Amino acid sequence: MKKYVPILAAVLLTACTTQVRHAGGPVYLDRSYSVEERVADALPRLTTEEKVAMTHAQSKFSSPGVPRLGIPEVWCTDGPHGIRPEVLWDEWDQAGWTNDSCTAFPALSCLAATWDRDMSLLFGRSIGQEARYRKKDILLGPGINIARTPLNGRNFEYMGEDPFLAGQMVVPYVRGVQENGVAACVKHFAVNNQETRRTATNSVVDDRTLYEIYLPAFKAAVKDGGAWAVMGSYNLYNGQFNCHNKRLLLDILKGEWGFDGVVVSDWGGCRDTDEAIANGLDLEYGTWTNGLRGAASDSYRNYHLADPYLERLSDGRAGTKELDDKASRILRTIFRTSMSSEPHWGSFNSPEHYEAARKIAAAGTVLLKNGGALPLKVPDGGRLVVLGENAVKKMVVGGGSSNLKTKYEITPLEALQEAFPNASVEWERAYVGDTSTSYNKVDTGQDLSDPRSPEQLLSDALAKVRRADAVVFIGGLNKSANQDNESTDKLDIVLPYGQDEVIETLAEAVPSLIVVNISGSPVAMPWADKVDAIVQGWYGGSETGHALADVLTGAVNPSGRLPFTFPRSVADGPLKTERQYPGIQEEGKKWWQEYYDEGVFVGYRWYASKDIPVLFPFGHGLSYTSFSYADARLSKSSVTGAGNFDTESGSEIVLTVDVKVSNTGGYDGAEVVQVYIAPPAGGVERPAKELRGFEKVTIKAGETARVSVSLPRSAFSRFDAQAHRWVVDPGSWTVLIGSSSEDIRCSLPLEIR
Repeated sequence: MKKYVPILAAVLLTACTTQVRHAGGPVYLDRSYSVEERVADALPRLTTEEKVAMTHAQSKFSSPGVPRLGIPEVWCTDGPHGIRPEVLWDEWDQAGWTNDSCTAFPALSCLAATWDRDMSLLFGRSIGQEARYRKKDILLGPGINIARTPLNGRNFEYMGEDPFLAGQMVVPYVRGVQENGVAACVKHFAVNNQETRRTATNSVVDDRTLYEIYLPAFKAAVKDGGAWAVMGSYNLYNGQFNCHNKRLLLDILKGEWGFDGVVVSDWGGCRDTDEAIANGLDLEYGTWTNGLRGAASDSYRNYHLADPYLERLSDGRAGTKELDDKASRILRTIFRTSMSSEPHWGSFNSPEHYEAARKIAAAGTVLLKNGGALPLKVPDGGRLVVLGENAVKKMVVGGGSSNLKTKYEITPLEALQEAFPNASVEWERAYVGDTSTSYNKVDTGQDLSDPRSPEQLLSDALAKVRRADAVVFIGGLNKSANQDNESTDKLDIVLPYGQDEVIETLAEAVPSLIVVNISGSPVAMPWADKVDAIVQGWYGGSETGHALADVLTGAVNPSGRLPFTFPRSVADGPLKTERQYPGIQEEGKKWWQEYYDEGVFVGYRWYASKDIPVLFPFGHGLSYTSFSYADARLSKSSVTGAGNFDTESGSEIVLTVDVKVSNTGGYDGAEVVQVYIAPPAGGVERPAKELRGFEKVTIKAGETARVSVSLPRSAFSRFDAQAHRWVVDPGSWTVLIGSSSEDIRCSLPLEIR
């Protein structure tokens, strides 16, 4: 049997240990053994002090290994859109390396907008390769918290408002990352849906809402994706901080779902020693370092799972059962990553990664409206005028923990100039927004200062568009405070910097105005009916400009679909009271209380059930071609499936939906066939429709494809909180097939007995 035993480690082990199970050396160093065999062999070799040391940080992003036994440190890196630049040992500021400029991939809101599992796998594989090349063991991502409110500052880091969509998109991402011997750390677990007072707010949510809306994507990541790590969130649930929340971590994650990986605290999220010991936290990061301040000392030995843990073990207040479980999970992570049975080398800043970033960003770009101005045509010798700050502002830098340093970032203006080399492509700013260009000492090198008044900027823009062959306004949000940014929420969904007035004025002067909104979350568009075309562009990473230009010019036929609803205003949404958002202070309560009174009626579930018109619905997205649906069928017109079932048997396939989809236009293109389920009338109140399946299919112009979607028993289920089990109600159901949550093309009846 082939043995992998480093010579130095073997010498040290011979001198320091006696529990050798075979003549070749310790099993845990031999990669031919299974992970569980290696864990079982290594654990009893560790001293109590070594086990405790492994459970807490030694620097901003690393925790100790066991040098005596040749067990390496664990190194984490922020994602989920790229590998963060190296930072100083104890600080967030970058360390000044010159070889840590990563490939910046699109924000996860853009990935979710692809509605494409293959794109998610490509994303995961690519970023996993970059993490492995940089010798990172845990990638802190992906984020899959539900977009409960469009005001949440971190919606751009998440995968939309629907738990089924998020669950389907997270699984390939996790698998792709972990193919490279890097643990995907799914975050932030759980019911973490706002940045306002994120470390001091208790989420009060009923069990049905918890299980139907806020847990399914995490469960999919763990059960179907096989995630090796989960990060706790800053907020409280049931009055207990989520980084050591018994209900979430022990009862649900490690109990009901059988999670065998590590639970990692968010940086500074560990708040109580006894709860951290007893309630399932395995790796403590960020406490008392200068990221989130909470104590006077910066000593890692003062972490909750450091000297305080040793003291409790010494005096009997804590036992070894929990410690052995934590150490086993950390060892398992090490043997899955840096000491994996097969070596992984990774790659960094490769042409393939930049091509992947461009492909994903283009696939997620959503054509919201088109009156004929797109695809963009500019004749040789013609004149294209590009307006707006976001045409030139680099967006990779900033936003919080997703801040990146990239080798380059192609702006939309640069890409459009490249796309039309024989035309005059001119830029005018039109408004001044955020002129900052640096974050944590990562700088874009741009100078965005502009002394002109808003009136002069608009006047100059109007002068520029005269006699133009085409005009594109590129605006939206950025990653400054109260926009798409960690630690702050938006104050509204109205475009900042007076952009609405600018667009309204430009629309009067340019009947064929094209508007590109770059953001990671919904914005209001009171001018939507006055412009010819609207494109949702997202934060596209290193290749954002090329991807956008690909779609605008028709080099790529747009196929993105919205992962969340664009409401007309915040007031139309389900969060109506202060107790729902941002929370209230109650007498006798230490923490702010945030009540999820809307229950399961989140996003499109709310708007559809209340018949509230929206700007653009969940799942919406146009193409440069057109698609027709016909001959929709169910494999069965009735099924016997009513009653109770446990969470595992709910995966059994009940029926198949299929439909003919024809490309009736002049361009090859991709359509996203979406399947929604409408429940029978009466009984428990349920949303009018819920997404339960989708498939993205590419069809050549003039051709037809038959698309099939399988529906498991769980597609028809609701959670019975009182009985703590899933239930399928009998009655007359309807299967809805369409191109968005509101564009339903086919409706099929189904009887469930």
